[in-house]
Amino acid sequence: MAYPNLTLISALRGAAQQLRNGAPYAWGDHGSCNCGHVLQVVTHLSREEIVRHARTGIGEWTEIAEDYCGVTDAPVTLLVSRLEAIGLTPTDIHCLEYLQDRAVLDRLPGGFRWLQKNVREDVIVYFETFAALLEEQLLPRIDISELERPVPVPA
Repeated sequence: MAYPNLTLISALRGAAQQLRNGAPYAWGDHGSCNCGHVLQVVTHLSREEIVRHARTGIGEWTEIAEDYCGVTDAPVTLLVSRLEAIGLTPTDIHCLEYLQDRAVLDRLPGGFRWLQKNVREDVIVYFETFAALLEEQLLPRIDISELERPVPVPA
């Protein structure tokens, strides 16, 4: 499971909002598919820029993530490294593209069901459910006592 953190949670919610607001969606397009929308949020690259970088690799995001090598500096590896930097593993990237993480599916509103990878509404609910699950995992790790300390005010 992905590493719960505010950046990933925000990226998933931002991607869901983009889709809800009518952003172009095409599962077969590297720049406007599931991972493409998350990348748009975290990199601020356009769909076209993501497609240009992704074409330096071979296959879908799931194949690119599995073949990723952190030593090379081909542009597609920069995109995969951004997904990993926000807390996703290659398995998470695969699940994100295919909407298959069982922990996310078990938490869907209304209960478990299989979702379709190329249906905008399914992607939105998956992203939002994934973000909520990560938030639930993150909250117990936050030490609120650190936030309650008075901040020294310069004299």
